[in-house]
Amino acid sequence: MKERRRSWGSLYAWQLNRRGEAPLFRQLYLQIRSAILSQSLRPGAKLPSTRELASQLSVSRSAVVAAYEQLLAEGYATGKIGSGSYVSIDLPEPVEGRSPAHARRSAARARSATAQTPVFSDFVDVTVQSDDRPFNLGRTLVDGRTTELWRRTSAQVFRSLGPDHFGYSDPRGLPELRKAVCDYLRAARAVRCDPEQIVVTSGTQHAIDLVIRVLRQPDMQAWIEDPGYSLTRQALIAAGATAHPVPVDAQGIDVAAGIRTAPKARAVFVTPSHQFPTGVVLAMARRLELLNWARDTGAWIVEDDYASEFRYAGRALASLQGLDESERVIYIGTLNKALFPGLRLGYAVVPPALLKAFTTARYLVDRQPSSLAQAVVTDFIEQGHFASHIRRMRRQYKDQRDVLVDSLRRRLGEEITVDLPDQGMHLVAHLRAGHSDVGIARAARNHDVIVRALSTAYVAATPRSALMLGFSGYPCHVIPSAVARLARAFGRGKTPRTS
Repeated sequence: MKERRRSWGSLYAWQLNRRGEAPLFRQLYLQIRSAILSQSLRPGAKLPSTRELASQLSVSRSAVVAAYEQLLAEGYATGKIGSGSYVSIDLPEPVEGRSPAHARRSAARARSATAQTPVFSDFVDVTVQSDDRPFNLGRTLVDGRTTELWRRTSAQVFRSLGPDHFGYSDPRGLPELRKAVCDYLRAARAVRCDPEQIVVTSGTQHAIDLVIRVLRQPDMQAWIEDPGYSLTRQALIAAGATAHPVPVDAQGIDVAAGIRTAPKARAVFVTPSHQFPTGVVLAMARRLELLNWARDTGAWIVEDDYASEFRYAGRALASLQGLDESERVIYIGTLNKALFPGLRLGYAVVPPALLKAFTTARYLVDRQPSSLAQAVVTDFIEQGHFASHIRRMRRQYKDQRDVLVDSLRRRLGEEITVDLPDQGMHLVAHLRAGHSDVGIARAARNHDVIVRALSTAYVAATPRSALMLGFSGYPCHVIPSAVARLARAFGRGKTPRTS
């Protein structure tokens, strides 16, 4: 009887709408949850393996994994090591005696709760970033050399662990890591800093959140790039600030437009070295104009230097912070993109006037960064492994970029024009008339390709229809076949186009 009950998950008639707006993982999650609540899948029943269900539905395994992870997080399922996933015995809500009136009351309560939390009720799809299908953004590769050096360095650190690694430490981070980061930024980015100004964070998003906490005041106004990084805007809105979109052109953010739009803004969030998502570089005239505005108004410039390590042509661009004579720039960067996202370490170079407040905010939010991870990274940098890793990855990412550009032009040359970026980890492919970037992005998912619609990054400016494709996380040999699948999303079939 037990085995019969456990077999229903494999026999259940799952149905996915591949042309629907909801992601496939979301559809699957909702179907499984509904089956559990209706007792079509009873408590204790075994769910199909992720591999089995992915094969049954002809979807990527990552979509099934994402659905299962959501069920596990909400208590509808439990996982047993070596055995699989099961319907939870103790469900988060009752499944028996659910009358229509009860359902209506539950729905009303849900709507009421949503109305009371408008900031987070319609938030981001947190599973998107973990999707490993080409050409998702922000992904990195770690070659065999780096992997071996990381293992070796970690082993050395763990053999020498002492009491300092197991207790509380400076919320700004280990002094040795802050010095190593400071030395690196001085040499590579012309940043003016002292180790005492370095605050170690979990990454740029964490640093952005801390900046907003420190600068927040009643009726706070800030400039954001338009188009720009959506999570900066959402973080500002979540904090109760007003985010004023300022248009970006071929020279970067339009400072004059920002002054006209919001002359009382307290801060501006910019990506001057490689604007996200367009890839343009903030022109020198605009840099000086921005610095003068901040000096004259007492505003702060938040410089997000998220991918400065990967420049493929010409000399590396100096930081905006290095030009600042008035100490109005908060410089933030990340080791997660330079090494790997799972590391969860970044940094902020904080002007002296804000350092005490920033340190306090960092302590209140997260107490301190991981001492163990910091120790490994410190040794990795000091032994020269970080610099050699960057050199190897820069060559490799350039090759991946070139293969992607060539494949796109061969397969889709009549439908797109491709910007060749000289820095960063993604490129922009502009669509010819007649194509919707949102529609193509949606269709691409059905062909196991993840591309982002550029138009969704705009707030007030007239959107451009284009696709954002990450190339840093995908070896050269997988790119041509992935582009072939993307071409099918354009309706071009399997026949390759020739140059």
